Amino acid sequence: MKIAVIGGTGMIGSRVVAEASSRGHDVTSASRSGRPIDGAAANVAVPLSDVPGVRQLLADHDVVVIATSPDRSGGPVQPTIDEHRALVESLTDEPVGRLVVVAGAGALETEPGSGLLIKDAPGFPAEYLAEANAYTRILEFYRKAGPAFAWSVIAPAPLIEPGKRTGCYAQATDSPAGPKVSAEDMAVAIVDEAESDAHRSIRWTVASEG
Repeated sequence: MKIAVIGGTGMIGSRVVAEASSRGHDVTSASRSGRPIDGAAANVAVPLSDVPGVRQLLADHDVVVIATSPDRSGGPVQPTIDEHRALVESLTDEPVGRLVVVAGAGALETEPGSGLLIKDAPGFPAEYLAEANAYTRILEFYRKAGPAFAWSVIAPAPLIEPGKRTGCYAQATDSPAGPKVSAEDMAVAIVDEAESDAHRSIRWTVASEG
């Protein structure tokens, strides 16, 4: 397969590039800088804000993974929301390719069927609220689009950090499948989805087992 990863130099994106490459896929890493990264057959300067550029990646690859995140340094998150909105509107009007979008855990429910989102629960860290709200808005864009184009949104467990690649993970739909996931196992799940297209038009979530 030909797989492009937007945000290919980031914590999750770089691991998706490595995981996909290790399985023999032809991987393109896309980022603002186009900085070369191990495992990528090509490195291009295509940020998420470049809708024509992203559409070209979609046309040229079997699947495009979006592994970017809102500003985490205290800056505004609205640009990331606007980037996803513009892309969704473009793809709704003129579908092309297939997307796997990495989102956040804040928009998951605390318990199945509870209706209470993790981001709205008591004790949610204030420093992550803007990002969680952004991902909640972004998820709404894709859900509203429905089957108008090919997409899947994957959310991590509440805690995601670099760790061990076990190659195994638990999965769920609207509430956490477990308390944490390594960035490596998250990458395994993302590439599995790229290969299988098993969660089209839905948001799902994974956690490391054990």
